[in-house]
Order: sequence, then C-alpha cells, then structure tokens
Amino acid sequence: MSRPLIGITAYLEAARWGIWVREAVLSPPSYAKAVTKAGGAPVVLPPLRPDVAEDYIRGLDGLVLAGGTAIDPTLYGEAAGEDTEDAEDLQPHRDRFELALARAAVEADVPVLAIARGMHVLNVAQGGSLIGRLPEAVGHERHEAQTPHVIQVSVTSRLGKAIGDRIEVSAPHRQAVKRLGSGLLAVAWADDQIIEGVELQGHRFGVGVQWHPERGEDNRLVEALVDAARP
Repeated sequence: MSRPLIGITAYLEAARWGIWVREAVLSPPSYAKAVTKAGGAPVVLPPLRPDVAEDYIRGLDGLVLAGGTAIDPTLYGEAAGEDTEDAEDLQPHRDRFELALARAAVEADVPVLAIARGMHVLNVAQGGSLIGRLPEAVGHERHEAQTPHVIQVSVTSRLGKAIGDRIEVSAPHRQAVKRLGSGLLAVAWADDQIIEGVELQGHRFGVGVQWHPERGEDNRLVEALVDAARP
C-alpha cells in the first residue's frame, strides 16, 4: 500500500549552515517524523505564493498546518499592533499562503490536522477571530507557561475518538480562538474554557488542536490524519 502524501507548512526566514546565511524553508523535523511514523510520506511546503495553494492541494492526500508565530491581526479584523505582541515577528507572507492552503483543503475535502498556530489559521480561514493577548483576556499566564495541564475533550468528536476524553498537554500559546469560524465546532477546552480543540463539521477530517501532537510518543492524532488521507 502506498503512503499518503502529507503536506506540512513551514517557515521562510534566514538560516545559517556552514559559512552561509541565506533565506531558507524551515520545518522542525518532529512533523515529518510523526507523519512517517504514522505511515504517511511528508512533503514540506514553502510559503511562497498563495496562488499555487490549489495546485498543492490537488497533489496532496492530507495537510498539516504547523505551529509557528502569531497571525497578523488585520487578517481577522483587528487593528495592526493592537491585538498581538511581538509585531516584528509577524510573517504576512506565510499567513497569506497558509490561509489559501486551508481554504483550498476545506473546499477539496482534503484531510487537515491544524496544530497550534495551524488551528488559528484554520479558524481565521473560516471567518473566525482570535484572542490576540491571552493573558490579558483570562487574567492569568498559565497558557504561556510550560506547566502541563489537562484538556477536556468531547468523547463524541473525532478528536475524542482518537485520543480519549482527557489529555495532559504542555503547549505555551499567547493567542487563542475567540469567535469560531464557519463550520467549526469547539471539541476541547482548558479548565478556564479557552478552546483547545476544534473540528470542521461535514469534512472528511478537519481537526485543530492548540497543543503539539507531533511531539512525544503519543502519535494517535497524526495516525488518525494519515488514516483519513488513505484512498
């Protein structure tokens, strides 16, 4: 049986190797390793041109919207610089590319696993919005800390069927889902009711999580993506 081809989004920024410092397409190897372990064939997607997103999706069996920096707040209706910190770290070229990818994947019913930033991309692509400064919104900094915390998961959801009704995670984040995008349903929550998991209703496999399932030994969620991507 051939391995499903799984696209993985990536950074585009300066990197050093040998004596050179050049712009490079960068992806933490944990994504590719998790996809390979789950039975898929990983392909890293350079964030260059939004107009080729549909071509990528036509050639892929599944898509991982990977983690990364905060999304430009102007893309979900907030004023620039007012709804997120570290504005100098924003990557509008990556935002535009990944939003186009997400929309194309949803339209084509291609399985999607959206991780951390990727969940925010999926939500914004569907017309949703984000909490840009989470500590100010909830009155504590637990979401930014590395401290493990327990997430409650809907047992009837695809996510719950893959990982169960509870999972302990450690995934620092400063943005979170605010208004859910069209067709998205909240299926996992932290103890302060911040949304930690979403699903796309009526889609073959459209799951977003705030944590990083590609890290560690538990690969069940990536396996669920790859299984959904098989012909």
